[in-house]
Amino acid sequence: MNKTLTAASLALALGAALTVAAAPVAAADEKMAMEKEHCYGVALKGKNDCKAGAGTSCAGTSKVDYQGNAWTAVPKGSCEKMVSKTSPTGKGQLAEFKEKKA
Repeated sequence: MNKTLTAASLALALGAALTVAAAPVAAADEKMAMEKEHCYGVALKGKNDCKAGAGTSCAGTSKVDYQGNAWTAVPKGSCEKMVSKTSPTGKGQLAEFKEKKA
């Protein structure tokens, strides 16, 4: 009985240690997933997350690649580094814009 109790205690202690060690990683992943921004002009045709102008219902409604009034949720801080062939700067925008010719 002593060996069984010791093995069970060891297993319980190991499980608790692994749970405590994994908690900060899970919290960091969750925080990063929540830190998103709307990036206009980077979605490909039919791949936007939302807002694609009048007469559209939302996600998946963009009519062309890099549509200026269709956004995709991207990690915060990455939007203005992404390529947009129709934006005035050639990069994604944090607000909708009128497309230039691609």
